[in-house]
Amino acid sequence: MERAELIRLTGSVGGPDCDDDDCPNVYRTKSGSFVVQGNLSEAFTPPTGEGLVEIPEHILREAFRALGW
Repeated sequence: MERAELIRLTGSVGGPDCDDDDCPNVYRTKSGSFVVQGNLSEAFTPPTGEGLVEIPEHILREAFRALGW
C-alpha cells in the first residue's frame, strides 16, 4: 500500500511534533482500517508480523476529531 492511498487524519505539516512527514500520525485506509505511524516501542515483543509504535495522546484525539467521534 502506498502512502498516497491513505487518508491522513493527523499531524499537519509544521505542527508541534512534525518536520515534514516524520511525525506521529494516524491514517485511514480505503477499507476503513487504520495505519499508525509513531516512534518504535520496545514495551514487549509482539507476535511475528506485528510491530509496536508509540504515539502521543493528542494525536489520537486529533484523529477522533477528524472522524467526528
